[in-house]
Amino acid sequence: MSEFRARYVNNSGEIVSNTFNSVSEADLRHRLSEQGCYVYSIDERGKGLSLAWGDRSRRKKVKSGEFIIFNQQFLALVHAGLPILKSLDLLTQRMRNPYFQLLLTDIGARVKSGALLSEAFEAQGVFPKVYTASLYAGEKSGNLEEVIRRYIEYQRVIDATKGKVKSAITYPIILTVLLIVLVTYLMAVVVPEFAKFYEGLNAQLPQITLTLIAISRSIRQHLLTGLILGVGGLVGLRIWSRSAKGGLTLDGIKLRLPVVGDLWNKFAFSQLSRTLSTLLSGGIPLVNSLEIVADSSGNRLITRAVKNAIVSVKEGQSLSKSLESSSVVPELAIEMVQVGESTGSLSEMLRHVADFYDEEVNTRLNQVFTYIEPILLVILATIVAFVLIALYLPIFNLSSMVR
Repeated sequence: MSEFRARYVNNSGEIVSNTFNSVSEADLRHRLSEQGCYVYSIDERGKGLSLAWGDRSRRKKVKSGEFIIFNQQFLALVHAGLPILKSLDLLTQRMRNPYFQLLLTDIGARVKSGALLSEAFEAQGVFPKVYTASLYAGEKSGNLEEVIRRYIEYQRVIDATKGKVKSAITYPIILTVLLIVLVTYLMAVVVPEFAKFYEGLNAQLPQITLTLIAISRSIRQHLLTGLILGVGGLVGLRIWSRSAKGGLTLDGIKLRLPVVGDLWNKFAFSQLSRTLSTLLSGGIPLVNSLEIVADSSGNRLITRAVKNAIVSVKEGQSLSKSLESSSVVPELAIEMVQVGESTGSLSEMLRHVADFYDEEVNTRLNQVFTYIEPILLVILATIVAFVLIALYLPIFNLSSMVR
């Protein structure tokens, strides 16, 4: 007998991973199905292609744009009446990305051996849980085309929102980096040259020039130490943030930051609400959908709030009541969820929540960076003016003395 690792939904609606001994993968799948379990994936321990469990940590993700194009082509082929296997073979042959092609080859092999399409994608370990869960729901309901189409729309909106946020913060980041580089260059290179020149003249320097030279010397003396401490601090912060306590503390600080913390929270709930709406629209039960989206928020406090809500929902409470006890859930989201539950349109209300928060985050970001950009320019102009005045004031004084 061989050892298999199975991931499935048990009778209580929980997603479980366990190891079993079985004569074959098909036999184990049959046993679990007989027990009323829905199987996500089954993998034989110690076997597989180069994409085996052993090197999962070294896998890279498939680019979102490339994955959307694949799904568009796959949807078109399936809609045209081609069998799933034939469609996968055609797309595998036409795939230019060798890594993605290898994944599709393994997916096709698993489907040929009897695995569900969702199981084959889940076994790769690189595709979003939202996608594999949607495929599973589509296969069970016989509505595979619709769930793929809905996922494409979902991913497009997510990518568009992230693109807007990135484009909004790119210019201020570039301006800040240029400001730091310019100030460092002035203090470490330009000011010391002027200091040597004035030392040769044996002239009495104004206090503003003496202050600038003292700052420059201090920066030059401690520049290497500062860089080492800065890099060490970032590495230490990175390691600490990966711990359970450190990550929870850091995520709490992010949400409490003035202005930015509120935007961070709403952006996270926008993504979470849209993902949950997509899963519910695909026919996935609420508890299973919450378990899938719990780790997709990117913030441990929000993840903890969702997981606490899962426990309450399993005990019979409504989702809105389960979320009320958490301080990180926005009030509007709770109110909209409550309306959705009372009208039986929870999926649609969650989509409205996501649309509202996406628009608010984009508007607020534009407003914030509209003020940040001129502030950075004023700071840059002030520093440059201070340096120029401090450097050239002694020259003006010497020329006046000569006249």
